[in-house]
Amino acid sequence: MADGTILVTGASRGIGAAIASELAGRGFRVAGLTRSGQAAAGEGFVCDVSDETSIKAAISAVAAIGPIAGLVNNAGLYEEADSATLSAADFDKLMRNNATSAFVAAREVYPHLKSAGGGLVVNIGSFYDRLGVPRSLAYCASKAAVAAITRCLAVEWAPDKVRVLNVAPGFIATDLNKEYLKNDGFRRWLEKRVPVGRAGEPEEIARLVASLFTSDIGFLTGETIYADGAQSIVQ
Repeated sequence: MADGTILVTGASRGIGAAIASELAGRGFRVAGLTRSGQAAAGEGFVCDVSDETSIKAAISAVAAIGPIAGLVNNAGLYEEADSATLSAADFDKLMRNNATSAFVAAREVYPHLKSAGGGLVVNIGSFYDRLGVPRSLAYCASKAAVAAITRCLAVEWAPDKVRVLNVAPGFIATDLNKEYLKNDGFRRWLEKRVPVGRAGEPEEIARLVASLFTSDIGFLTGETIYADGAQSIVQ
C-alpha cells in the first residue's frame, strides 16, 4: 500500500492529525482532506465532508496526482441536545457529517481501490454506537450508522479485495475536550469509569489505524474494533 496515497479526512487536528502523522511516519503518502486545506502531515486538500460535491472534487484531485491505496474516514461532529427538543435539521446535520460523509467518501474511493486490485477503508466510529447516552441521540445514531455502513460495504466489496473496518475509540484526550480534563471531578469520574484508569491518547488510535494498513490480514473485514479502555463493557 505504500505505493499509493491514503486519504485522511479531518486531518488538521485531534485524532485525524495523529493518524495522518503516524501514517506519514511509516512511509505512506498521505492526503489530508480538511475544510481549510491544511493537514498535520502529507499534502492538504480542501474538503467539506458535509458537501457531496466537495468530497468528489477532493478525491478526484488526489487521484489526479497518483494511485489511491486507502481511506480513513475520520472527520465528524459532536453536539449535545435534549432529545425532546432536538430538531430534525440538527439530527440530519450530525448524520450528514458523521455517517453520510463516510459513505460518500468510501463510494468515491472504491473504484480506485478496485482498479488497484484491492485496498482498505477505515472508518472512525465511536464506542457510543452501542451505548445509550443522554443528550447524544444524534451522535450515537450517526456512529451506529457508521458501523452498519462498514458491515454492508465490507460484504459487498469483499470480492474486489476492498476491505472496510470501523475503529471505535472511547474517550480520547484532544484539544476539543481539554477543558473537561481540567475538571478534577470529571477526571476522577473518568479514572473510575474506565477500567484502564485514564483517557486514551490520539496517538494510540493512530497506531491502531496505521497497523491495519501495515498488516496483511485479508480475512479481517467488516468488524468494529473498540479502543475504549474497556469502558463500554464494564459493569
